[in-house]
Amino acid sequence: MAQRSKIRNQFLALLLKPFSYRYYQHKPDYNFIITLGIIIFFGLLILSSASSIHAFQKFGDSYWFVKHQILNGVLPGLILFFFASQLDYRKWKKCAFWMLAATIGLLILVFIPGIGVSHDKARSWIALGPLSFQPAEVIKFTFLVYLATWLEQKGQKGLKDVQYGLMPFLFTLGTITFLILAQPDLGTLLIVIALSVIVYFVAGAPWKHILGIMIIGFIIIFIAIQVAPYRLNRITAFFNPEVDPQGISYHSNQAKLAIGSGGIFGLGMGKSRQKFNYLPEVSGDSIFAVFAEELGLIFSLLLLYLFFNLASRGIKIARGSPDEFGKLLTIGAVGWITFQALVNIGAMVGLVPLTGLPLPFISSGGSAMAVAMFSCGVVVNISKQTR
Repeated sequence: MAQRSKIRNQFLALLLKPFSYRYYQHKPDYNFIITLGIIIFFGLLILSSASSIHAFQKFGDSYWFVKHQILNGVLPGLILFFFASQLDYRKWKKCAFWMLAATIGLLILVFIPGIGVSHDKARSWIALGPLSFQPAEVIKFTFLVYLATWLEQKGQKGLKDVQYGLMPFLFTLGTITFLILAQPDLGTLLIVIALSVIVYFVAGAPWKHILGIMIIGFIIIFIAIQVAPYRLNRITAFFNPEVDPQGISYHSNQAKLAIGSGGIFGLGMGKSRQKFNYLPEVSGDSIFAVFAEELGLIFSLLLLYLFFNLASRGIKIARGSPDEFGKLLTIGAVGWITFQALVNIGAMVGLVPLTGLPLPFISSGGSAMAVAMFSCGVVVNISKQTR
């Protein structure tokens, strides 16, 4: 009788193996989801205030940027978030290569006249009728999925091999680096390199390989700064904020003035003075300065805590992940979001040079919002299967 029961259980386990992950699912990490929701709420709230003057002057509608963020970022992001949270994350392995190849194809399309669209100095958008998006934002997710899949397949032994481990990795990263620099988009490249180093390190790569990647990354960034005068000006303004206060130091000085004006409790919602055409990019990479000016130090620290909490929950999910692929996906997703947030906020308070990177879930940008929410949806699916 016991033997018959054992055979029956083995047969059922074999029969249900393709769907077995569903039987081990539990409730998702609600702390992670609630934290993400609060950050997005803060983003829409401050965007409605920070962008109102610029939106009215440019479009005749004070809420244009908020409407655009909701329609092109939050709503598609919610759909993608729900889809990714329900789909077993292991399925992304099967299409990792093709997703990356398709995204690289999109990065090439931005240079084709009639398809690629320029904004300011960067040619990084694709416009298809009323639809427009940034392939550079999509590459963050597709490269992460490919990298996690590839690193899991290589294992510890393969990672230590220079010919079959490090060189293919550098070739793929180099291809993406070349296409992003050609746009040019140094901020996104910084995130891609940081994401690569974080995931490569967590996968257990040798220190000398990681150090080599970092050195190559610094060399590329150094060359990119030297060939573009406006990037070199940002470095100069960072080390010497008093130089040319009406020129190269203007942006960073106005950001610090906004943050300092907010004090502990802020001037109050909608009462920012710097958004009245004093502070550049109030709906983009400078939005934290307006946030601090209107809501003050207390809410600024709360926002920082929310990003750190998102990261800590992500680390906890990664530790309990059923496999290496899930661990690397989670660390990569929360690592890129947290690193980007810290670089953006650090630039506003003068800890790092200005990079042009937006603040995740806060700054205006539909593509960035949708892709980041999609990535968080994958993390939520992993959280439902943690040990």
